[in-house]
Amino acid sequence: MSAVLVIEDDDRIRLSLVLALEDEGYAAVGAATAEEGLSVQRTRPADTVLVDLMLPGLDGFECIRQLRRTDDVPVVVISARDDTADIVEALEAGADDYLVKPVAIQELTARLRALRRRARTVADPQEVPALRFGELEISPEAGEVRLRGATVAVTRTEFQLLCELAEHAGRVLSRQQLLQRVWQYDGGDERLVDVHVGRLRQKIEDDSGTPRRLVTVRGLGYKLQR
Repeated sequence: MSAVLVIEDDDRIRLSLVLALEDEGYAAVGAATAEEGLSVQRTRPADTVLVDLMLPGLDGFECIRQLRRTDDVPVVVISARDDTADIVEALEAGADDYLVKPVAIQELTARLRALRRRARTVADPQEVPALRFGELEISPEAGEVRLRGATVAVTRTEFQLLCELAEHAGRVLSRQQLLQRVWQYDGGDERLVDVHVGRLRQKIEDDSGTPRRLVTVRGLGYKLQR
């Protein structure tokens, strides 16, 4: 049985999420503050953590940052805040996904199942030779990215996104295609793709004047070119 930790200060929302998840077959536990949630995760680690952003004391952003220092557990933000800046900050803090309240339990459980499938894929990578794009090298088996021989620190989702683009080098993949192939979502917020592409660009490109490897094709999507 998969365990889910719900960090939410609104008693009504927290209880409704815990009960709904239990009805769907999950072992769910709630925490009213970031501090309580972090303590619970240290002592009884959950398979997935749901985090609200507007928490008393430590807010959701800092909660995710502190969690990420020691734990690679999938994190889903559930928040009433739908501004792009909040989504970007949450993802940069280390969240894997972002859902805007109110959230239908069917959508939430579909996202949780997709996160578990992605985690299994990372744990058991297929035998794929290293992929090279000039000074950029991607090693799917080792789970590593190197630029000019130096290791590039990427998140699990960034790595999966880069591998997907590399395996279809030169081909334009739409945002919806990437959501389906990387996040394993049938539909979803395309800003997830845009934020992760932007973060990847910062890590694998520089301002030396060399042509951009990760290209935006306006109106269509993204491609990685050699």
